Amino acid sequence: MNKEFVPYELAMKLKTLGFDEPCFAYYKDMKGEKVLLYDSMDFDGECNAPLYQQAFRWFREKYDLVGIVKFGTNDFTYNIYSDDGIGLLTKESLGFNGTYEEAELSCLTKLIKITEKHEN
Repeated sequence: MNKEFVPYELAMKLKTLGFDEPCFAYYKDMKGEKVLLYDSMDFDGECNAPLYQQAFRWFREKYDLVGIVKFGTNDFTYNIYSDDGIGLLTKESLGFNGTYEEAELSCLTKLIKITEKHEN
């Protein structure tokens, strides 16, 4: 089930961008290790642990950025579109060695970078 949640490092970056949506889980530092805990009603951790779908929805709603992971004839790719009329912002391929999950992680990482660039 842990693979459904955004990794800690990206969850912290989302937090710095203002992500504060309710989540099913959160990350907590327990003796130097970041642990994913599933009782968000008793939140006392460092940051929420959003599901990937929550993070992608949040980017659509807050920043008008849409990330789409696609499978082509030979590889996984992702496209990032801007809903504000600009259209396609970036398209990247993972090549033959990539998986859907890696493309999803790469797409989310790129959404964060695009947003950080525009925030600064």
